Amino acid sequence: MASEALQVAGIAVSPDHYIDGRRVASPQRFELFSPIDQRRLGEVAEGLPEHVEQAIVAAERAFPAWAALTAAERQPVLDRFAEEIGRRADAFCTLESNDAGVLLSRMRHGVVPRAMQNIRWFAEHALTLQERSIDTEQAHHRVRHDPAGVVVVITPWNAPLMLSTWKLGPALAAGNTCILKPPEWAPLTCSLLADAAHAAGLPPGVFNVVQGTGATTGAQLVADPRIARVSFTGSVPTARRIAQAAGANLVPCSLELGGKSPFIVLEDADLDAAAATGALMYRNAGQVCLAGTRFLVHERVVERFVAAMRAIVERLQVGDPREEATEVGPIIHPRQVERVLGFIDRAVAGGAKVLWGGGPHPYGAQYVQPTMLTGLKQDDEIVQNEVFGPVLTLQTFASDDEAVALANGTDYGLGGVCYGEVIHATAVADRVRTGFIWINSFGIRDLAAPFGGIKRSGIGREGGDWSFEFFCDVKDVVLPRKPFKPSFSHR
Repeated sequence: MASEALQVAGIAVSPDHYIDGRRVASPQRFELFSPIDQRRLGEVAEGLPEHVEQAIVAAERAFPAWAALTAAERQPVLDRFAEEIGRRADAFCTLESNDAGVLLSRMRHGVVPRAMQNIRWFAEHALTLQERSIDTEQAHHRVRHDPAGVVVVITPWNAPLMLSTWKLGPALAAGNTCILKPPEWAPLTCSLLADAAHAAGLPPGVFNVVQGTGATTGAQLVADPRIARVSFTGSVPTARRIAQAAGANLVPCSLELGGKSPFIVLEDADLDAAAATGALMYRNAGQVCLAGTRFLVHERVVERFVAAMRAIVERLQVGDPREEATEVGPIIHPRQVERVLGFIDRAVAGGAKVLWGGGPHPYGAQYVQPTMLTGLKQDDEIVQNEVFGPVLTLQTFASDDEAVALANGTDYGLGGVCYGEVIHATAVADRVRTGFIWINSFGIRDLAAPFGGIKRSGIGREGGDWSFEFFCDVKDVVLPRKPFKPSFSHR
């Protein structure tokens, strides 16, 4: 029997799993608290082994019929899914702002429209999946992209709705059935996503949501040999455990991991523009994997750049993410606050200089001041490791070669930013070892473009054709151009 709905800021949301087209309660639950003011939001169903089993069985059972549909037959269902997300736009905004601390304004203007687009775009793009062919003198090759099977999607707490739909869009459009494991610190929008899928008429078992921790629920899902694909966004340590578990069954994994991306400011950069963009690195309280958190600034312009950026940062509105004027909100969880402040304290103890910020913010218990540290060495912990909070570092360079060496001098390679005269900045950007890099800009994304990192920042690419290459089994159907003559001596 389904549990009574949670009431969060006037929005009703189920605390239960969604399996095989219905809500499934659990005798075990975990508590959920708002990062804004630490108020208790309620209890959410914990995924037990039987729930994982039910979800896998349901997804397996639903797969043949869903996979047998053409992309054109799946598209209307997925379009309705996007529409149902839109109908719940206010609820999605309210829930994610309350349980993840994401700016309500960003949810309204950016995240929810993008979530709808994630579903619609891939549904349409899938229409051409089977139209690819290769013609040679010997044969006509018809390249098929067949659905792989049951897909496990694991999403992080910093962007639950956006990243869930970013993965579900291509997985469902390709004909797979899916099990979504939401982040335990911010699961509510994923639960509401199940309501949207149900209202859209996705067949039972095609889309399932099983809540719980990564160490228990997530671990059981990724270790099951019936799983065909695992798509994960999160931390490097968790990715290692997932890869090991999935690897035992030779299950392909897409791993989008952390970043320690450089923000390069060349001598010929527009410093005011660079400073304004630099302040954006505090968006979502710095809990953004693709943010440029390592500022590398030419020594001849560093004082002017610091002054320009300081003036902007001093005006940033830190506070309640539900308020329209707020620009920087809370840290997701007390454990993450402790982690972020620990990085700052150890860096300062090691000789780092605080340019601004440097400690807790008086607004609330889970708020940290937008911080910039300098006086650092390349091998310092805070330069080498992802903080995932509103903490930036600044180093200087004297030449392009030095800038590139510093930029490439970590084990991460997700994103990057480079400000400077266009030809100059492009030449430098081309030398930075990373999955993507923005020139005189930040955050420009297109669903057709590849997204992902190198080194410890991940394995694989998401977006456009790259998503379908992962979520599909690629098959070559070969038709000879002339009668085939069997021969032991000819190929």
